[in-house]
Amino acid sequence: MAIETITIARGGYRAELLTLGAALRRLEVPGRDGSCANVVLGYRDLDEYRAHPRFYGVIAGRYANRISGARFSLDGKEYRLPANNGANSLHSGPGGFDVQDWKVEARDAHSVTFALISPHGDHGFPGNLHVRARYAIEADGLTIALRATTDRATIVNLTNHAYFNLAGESSGASVLGHILQIPASQITPVDAALIPTGELRSVDGTPFDFRTPKPVGRDIDAADPQLELGHGYDHNFVLVGAAGTIRRIATLFDPESGRVMEVHSTEPGVQLYTGNHLANGAPGTGGGAYPARGGLCLEPQKFPDSPNKPDFPTARLDPGQEYRHDMAFRFRIAKDAATAMH
Repeated sequence: MAIETITIARGGYRAELLTLGAALRRLEVPGRDGSCANVVLGYRDLDEYRAHPRFYGVIAGRYANRISGARFSLDGKEYRLPANNGANSLHSGPGGFDVQDWKVEARDAHSVTFALISPHGDHGFPGNLHVRARYAIEADGLTIALRATTDRATIVNLTNHAYFNLAGESSGASVLGHILQIPASQITPVDAALIPTGELRSVDGTPFDFRTPKPVGRDIDAADPQLELGHGYDHNFVLVGAAGTIRRIATLFDPESGRVMEVHSTEPGVQLYTGNHLANGAPGTGGGAYPARGGLCLEPQKFPDSPNKPDFPTARLDPGQEYRHDMAFRFRIAKDAATAMH
C-alpha cells in the first residue's frame, strides 16, 4: 500500500506525518535566530520505514518496549508473542503498529487522526483492539492523543517513538551537549537482556540522576553496570506525579539553537534512549547519515515488562474501558540553560 504524507501546521510549527506507522516524519520548530529546523529523525526514502524499521517517529504498539520471554499471562492463560530482541519481544515484534498502514479518519489544517484495527490474535495479543492517534499542532508545539478500546481483556502500551535532535536533524551533531532534566528519583534497572529486574532503584549518586539539569553526555560513558548493559542510556525512569494526570516529564535544551522542548504525558514512566546504535543506517530525511547518539528518545510509557511484573503499574485494558494516553512536545526559546530549565 502506498504511504500517504500529511502536513499540518500552525504559526511557526509544521509537522509531516505518514500513514505508515502513524509516524511523525518531520517537525519544524523555530530557533533563537528565527530560522526553523526539523528536530526529529527519519528516513529520506519512505521505503526504508518498511525495509529497515528503526521506529523513527512511529506509534509503537500494541505493547511498546520489552516483554520478557515474548510471553505473558492474563487471567490464567498464557499468550505468546513474536520474539525479535533475543528471546524477548520489543515493541510487539516484527510487523507491529510501526509498520502497519493506518487509516486517516479525520484531518484539517492543524490536526490529523489516524485509526487502526488490530484483530484478536494479532501478534499473539487477545482482543480486537480499535486504536486512534490524533496529532494536533497547537500554539507552542505538538500534542498527541492515543486512545484504544477492546472487546476482551488485553494489555496495551502505546507511545510515540520520535528521536529528537534540537540542533536540527541534518546538523550532523550528536545530542551529547543537549541539557536534560527528568523529574524522576528512581529507575527500573535491567538485566543483561535489558529486561527490568522488578526493582525500583534510587538515582541518588548515579549517572541516572537528571533531577538537576545536566548535559546528556556528562555521565553517559561512566563506569556503571547499567550504562554498560545499554551501551549508554536505554532505561525507564519512574516519574514523579500522579499517572493519569498530564504533567511535564522531561525538559530538553539545545544551547546552540536555543530550542527548549518540554515533554508532557499522563504515563507513569519514560524511556530515555540515547540513540546508541544509530550509526550505519540509511540516509536520514535531510540526506545525511546519522551518527551514534545523533538523536534521543523520550518515550512516555507503562513500565517495560509490566505484564510480567505484578508490582508495576498495570497495562491491562478491559471491555468497557478506554485506554487514554495524552502526550505533548511543547517548545520555547531560551538564551541559556538557567532560563531554559525554569
